[in-house]
Order: sequence, then structure tokens, then C-alpha cells
Amino acid sequence: MKALDRIVSAIQKQTYKFSKNNFQRKIGLIKKNRLYYLLIIPGILFFILFKYVPMYGIIIAFKEVMPFDGIKEMLAAPWVGLKHFETFFNSYYFPQLMRNTIVISGLKLLIGFPAPVIFAILLNEVRHTMFKRTIQTISYMPHFISMVVLAGLIVTLLTTDGGLVNNLIVKLGGSPIYFLGDNKYFRGVLILSSVWKDLGWNAIIYLAAITSVDPQLFEAARVDGAGKFRQIWNITLPSISNIVVIMLILSIGNILEAGFEQVLLLYSQPVYETGDIIDTFVYRRGIQQMDYSFATAVGFFKSAIAFVLVIAANTIAKKFGKESIW
Repeated sequence: MKALDRIVSAIQKQTYKFSKNNFQRKIGLIKKNRLYYLLIIPGILFFILFKYVPMYGIIIAFKEVMPFDGIKEMLAAPWVGLKHFETFFNSYYFPQLMRNTIVISGLKLLIGFPAPVIFAILLNEVRHTMFKRTIQTISYMPHFISMVVLAGLIVTLLTTDGGLVNNLIVKLGGSPIYFLGDNKYFRGVLILSSVWKDLGWNAIIYLAAITSVDPQLFEAARVDGAGKFRQIWNITLPSISNIVVIMLILSIGNILEAGFEQVLLLYSQPVYETGDIIDTFVYRRGIQQMDYSFATAVGFFKSAIAFVLVIAANTIAKKFGKESIW
């Protein structure tokens, strides 16, 4: 027994020594890189104050909070459990809202996700420096346009009363089309304008990934007789596949984000059938009618779905041997 006690004591001493040395090593690294840690403090504070602290307000979704209630009144508000969730799920508009949200966000993902990848690959193949920089600048600019301004431009271009697009249609012998008031065209306007706005900006990360690919791989491929398409397919795409997978995982988490501002600024009652999404419904019910508990419940529902989708996408990526978020 004494021998066993000595062995256990020796192991404990070694473990303590290792832990102490490991702790001191980490402290040393922090001191060495203290300037880098200072740089990330504002970002950490931002997420704590504006992302984590507001999570306390989730309890509103399970209470009956009245408009203009303060913190004390909110804490003392009656607990209603899943009442607001049931109200939303049993709503007459729930199937339509879910369908519109998933279809619009799904089409934006289907078209808008590969578009920047393709654009970055094509732009990387441009050898004329001035032309390449000009295209980059032009493609980035729409991202910095406010959604309000963008909506105004779209309305001006597509209006039946002197709009550029309808004027062109009339000159070609067609009839004016009310794009923003017709269910056949409204979703197309949303998707194309969204892709156009963020195409150049979203391509930046893929351009950066492509420029990090070893140029010797392309030189070896050219020596072996591979053309541009084969080089893109066998070198460029595999080299940036990890970045593409990570961006796809993050995009899947926003599958229920169909673009609240864009839809709110462009839609009208005639296109509710195809354009009314969860966020616009919550805006009318939660903000205009001041039903804050209901709005919080729907927001919590969306966040829970997004969390599950991100976990699922990340797990699938790991199983296929691709780069994942964690």
C-alpha cells in the first residue's frame, strides 16, 4: 500500500508540475502577443454587449409582456409557456410564410452562393490588370449601396410609368409589366437584385483563396497539356473547396433569412402570396401591433432552426472529410 501511495503521490506531483508549466507557458504567450489580444478586445466586447447580453430578453417569448413595460414589469409578467409558439404554428398564414421564406432564401442560396465562386474564378483568369481592377471595383460598389437606395433604384427601373425596363419592353413591341405587383415576377426581382448587390463583395474571400494557390501547380498542369478548364476543375476548385464548404455552412444557417429589408421595401399587398415572409409578418404583428412577446417567440424559433441547420451542415462536412467550423 505504501508503494502504491508513493506512485500516486509521484503522479500527482508530475501532473501539478505539468499543469503549472503549461499555465506559465500560456501566460508567456499571452504576454508576448499582448498587442494582438488588445486588438480583439473591442470585437469581444461587441459580441458580449450586443449578442450575448440581449439573450436575456428571450424570456419575453414565454411571457405576456405588454407594450411599454419596463424591466421590472417584464420580470413580473405572467408566464404563458409555449402560447406564442402555438399561436404562430396554428396561424392561417404559417404554411404560406414558411413556404415563401424557404423558397426565396433557398433560391438566393442556390443562385447566389455559386455565383461569387464562378465570378472569382473568371476574374482570376483575366490577365489585363487595369480591366480586372475596373471590373472588381464596379462589382464591389453595389454592396455599399443602402438597401433603401437600392429599392428606390429598382422601383424607378421597373415602374410601369416611365421605367427604363418597361420602356424597352414597349419599344420592342411588348406590353408593360408590373414586376413588383405580379406574383409571377416578384420573387425573380428579389433574387436577381440580391445576387447583383452582393456578387462582387462575396467574391473577395474566394479571390483571396485562389491567389494563395501555389502557381507551380498551374505551371505543371500547363506542361502536361491541361487547358484552362482542366486547371480550374483539377487545381483551383479543390484548392478552395475548404473555404467554399465553410461559407456554405454559414449560409445554410441563414436559410430562414430571406432578406427582411429588401422584401419590406419592395413588396405590397398584391404579392403577399409569394412575397410575404416570416420577418415581414412579425414586423406587422410584433412592431406595428406591438405584440413583442409574439415577435420574440418567432425570432427564437428562427434562431433554433438556424442552430440545428448549422450543426447538421458542419457534421456532414466533417463526415465527408471537408474543413468544418469546429
